[in-house]
Amino acid sequence: MKRSVLLLITLCGVQAVVFSQVDTLRGEAAKSLLREINKQLNLDTASFYRSAQTDACKCIDSISVLRKGKSEVVEEINECISKETSLLQIMMKTFQSMMGDPSEKIVIDGDTKSPEYQRYYFKLESWLRDSCTSLINAVAAHNQESYTSFSKNPKAVKEYNEGVEYMKKNDLKKAVSNFERAVKIDAKFAFAWDNLGICNRKLGNYDEAIIAYEKSLEIDPEGITPLHNIPVVYEFQKKFDKALAAYRNLEEKHPDDPEAYYGQGRVYTYFQVDLEKGLQNMCKAYNIYTNAGSPYRVDAEKNINYIYGKMKEAGNEKDFFRILKENKINPN
Repeated sequence: MKRSVLLLITLCGVQAVVFSQVDTLRGEAAKSLLREINKQLNLDTASFYRSAQTDACKCIDSISVLRKGKSEVVEEINECISKETSLLQIMMKTFQSMMGDPSEKIVIDGDTKSPEYQRYYFKLESWLRDSCTSLINAVAAHNQESYTSFSKNPKAVKEYNEGVEYMKKNDLKKAVSNFERAVKIDAKFAFAWDNLGICNRKLGNYDEAIIAYEKSLEIDPEGITPLHNIPVVYEFQKKFDKALAAYRNLEEKHPDDPEAYYGQGRVYTYFQVDLEKGLQNMCKAYNIYTNAGSPYRVDAEKNINYIYGKMKEAGNEKDFFRILKENKINPN
């Protein structure tokens, strides 16, 4: 049974005890009883958040990303966070009622767009984005396939699957060997080229990674994995002009992809030191992430806050708020 549900059952049990004593205990006596119960059970608001975070992360870990588009994965992540948000809100309201007036009616806001609901949701989402490896891996996966993505050759597929297993074990050199054999058997196996690029990039073999990604794009010019990863490799190589050009290529092919703007925003902000262009792009990324319900919204928000600090230091606060207004972002 999930930790959050167990905690909620415990809270309800405690509340029942409080109600049974409400006629005989008043004021400080009732509060003293609650303090003693909480001391014995170690209940506090932090424990409710920890429980919700743990259960949400486990839920996300169970999501299969194989052959799914990013929007499908994000939707399933949102469902995991939303379920825990609802439970978290119930636990917090129940606890607050117990610590105040146990007889007070508990009102749960089920409107997902309400400020109260979003306060719980965003706090939970922010922690998961920073600390839940399963979420980080899930939102980074790009497995939506085209007609060329996979291979019909069983020998190539066998090599590919073995390579994926080695990737999971972080044995990247062996994975590279498998993916190289897979593309030698089937040169149009786009997923194998993609993973060959990923492994080489992680091994620091940047030129080989670019070659693999470009091979993938020759097969499928719209391929999201190489389009996302080529600019990242250029950033590692400190070839920032090429990185910007690659992000613009991604923007041209997929204008609704927030990574195109997030990447440009990061390069302009940290490497080209053009804060206004960095902010413009980061705002576009933030809006797309927010509309899609993506946890990456948190990253864009952190970068916008960083840019604000730098523009404030330079006396350019008016320009910062002007750009936010142009992008219909409320600074509050």
